[in-house]
Parts: sequence; structure tokens; C-alpha cells
Amino acid sequence: MADKATDTRGWRGWRAATQAALYGVDGTGGFYRRSEGPAGHFRTSVHASPLFAAAVARLLCRVDEALGRPSSLDFVDMAAGRGELVTAVLAALPAEVAARTRAYAVEIAGRPEGLAHRIEWLPEPPRQLTGLLFANEWLDNVPVEVAEVDAAGVARLVLVRDTGAERLGERVSGAEAEWLARWWPTTGEEGLRAEVGLPRDTAWASAVSCLAGGLAVAVDYAHTADARPPFGTLTGFREGRETAPVPDGSCDITAHVALDACAEAGAAAAKDGARAAVGARLLTQRAALRALGIAGARPPLALASTDPSAYVRALASAGEAAELLARGGLGDFGWLLQPVGIPHPLDPEAETG
Repeated sequence: MADKATDTRGWRGWRAATQAALYGVDGTGGFYRRSEGPAGHFRTSVHASPLFAAAVARLLCRVDEALGRPSSLDFVDMAAGRGELVTAVLAALPAEVAARTRAYAVEIAGRPEGLAHRIEWLPEPPRQLTGLLFANEWLDNVPVEVAEVDAAGVARLVLVRDTGAERLGERVSGAEAEWLARWWPTTGEEGLRAEVGLPRDTAWASAVSCLAGGLAVAVDYAHTADARPPFGTLTGFREGRETAPVPDGSCDITAHVALDACAEAGAAAAKDGARAAVGARLLTQRAALRALGIAGARPPLALASTDPSAYVRALASAGEAAELLARGGLGDFGWLLQPVGIPHPLDPEAETG
């Protein structure tokens, strides 16, 4: 439980503290501006296997088909890191589709050396996109306030210092209180926590509003209203290991995403833009990737005798697929698919799994 000390010097909410720690102040400093990039501290599906980018490329092809194969097809990689995903997706596309694709990497860090000239490097996505906007582990790094229930059963903001020390602040109020009541109601038990996901809803709605037609996808560790974690999920990562979330710029600070709340906000954004919006769909990564052709099945043992090299390659690929689909790991990521003006590009049967 947070310290209730009365000294208010140096205390601020987790949202402001995380913003400064991850992204710096006035465009300088911050964890995500460091030279090693996110891959130096944690492993995402993009880094786990090229199969992930190949699946995203297949998804872009399905969006292309649903859009009637436009003369210009957009692909936006949100929170692009050092451009690993957008580069691999372009390489995996059929030549005819790749020739029509305009690629954008959206990232606050500077453009990495050696990135293909055809990839535009932007601080925010362009408007009036026609294609696929793909946000892999973006929303979990949109900073949010943390609330904790006090001894009187009141949800209060958690304040933090750069050292990671915490105390309780003022009562949660206004739009943040309304969000908690709607999406993460607390029972009044002292010590229970919640992350107030309102800024993520706003960020996702803004991203969806960039689409004139196509599909927006958010991929993150997530939870829904029927299974909110009672003590929240705020944590840190440093050099590949989970650590205490200390907002001093030395580690990543992340929290799982209420993707169901984001879905509602995204649908409202599409409606406000007077564009036809099909209902959002929430899948596990396991289900989504299986629908995109990743199975993880071991190759037949007979192949080891007839073509040993092919067997080794197939076995390695199966191992990578298994990691992407694994229960208790990457396979448990949530996928939020928000179509705008097109049918759902994944088979509804994928919702099981």
C-alpha cells in the first residue's frame, strides 16, 4: 500500500512521472530516446520471430483486398522502435502489393541510420489513411494515473517520487472517476488498485480517426471488465528482466491495457468521423495468428530422412511459432481489431482459442 506521508515535495502522479521517465521533457531525455532502443530491454513478438511480421503482411494483404486493391495502400507501424516491424513487413509483402504500399513508422525517437528511404519516419500518424494501422505494444506505454483505495474505501491517486517511493494523493474525481466507475469499479477494500486508462482510450480514438478506410489493430498485454487485476499491473523492465517501476528514466514502465474500453472509444471516433464502422473484435494473439496461418505444428519426422536441412528449418520455424502462440506468454496478448469501412478481415471462428 502507498505511504501516506504528508510531505508533498517532489511528489506527482504516475502519469506525469511516467511521461517524463519514458519520453523526457521538451523533447529531450527519456528511456525511449536512448540509443539501444526498446529491444535492448525487452523482447516483443517482432523480435521473437520473422513469422510475426509475415502474419502482419498477410493481414495487410487482406485489408488491401477488402479495400478493393487501391492504387496506394498505407501501412503505419505505431511505436515503431527502430523500424524492425515495418521493415520486415515490407520485405514479406508480395511484390505487387509492396509496390503500392506507403510505409510510415511513428516514433518519438530519431530516425535510425540505415532505415529504407521509402519508410517515412514521423512523430504521429498522418491523416486520411487507407490501409492498416498496427500498434504493437504501444498503448501499454501511454502513461496513466494509478488509483488506490484508502482505509475509508475512497479511491485516491497514487503519487510517486523519482525514487519509486509512493504516497496517496487527492481523491480521484471528474472524468477519471467516471472512467473508473464505468470500466474498473473498486469494491472499497483498502489497498486495491486500478490504472485509469482514459489517456489510452483518447490515444486509441485519435489513431482510429486517422483512418479513412481500413483497419486499426492494437496488440498488448490486456484485460477486460470481467477480469481486472485487483492490484493493477504497473511494472518495469530493464535489460530483459522485470523490475520495480522506478520513474527515473532507467527502465521501461508499463501497465496492461483495458482494451475493451479502448474499443468503445475507437468505435465512437469512427462514428464521429461519419465513416462506416464494423464492431470491434477482441482476440488473443494465439487466435489471431492462427487465423493468419501460424500453426506451430512440428514437421513430420519422415522429413528428417528425406530432407534433413528442410526438417531443421521447419523445426526451428515451429519453435518460433510456438513461442508466438504460447499460453502464459506471447500468445496471451490481446488483439483489438477495429475496422473502418470494411468487413472484419479475420475469420470469426478465430475468436475461440
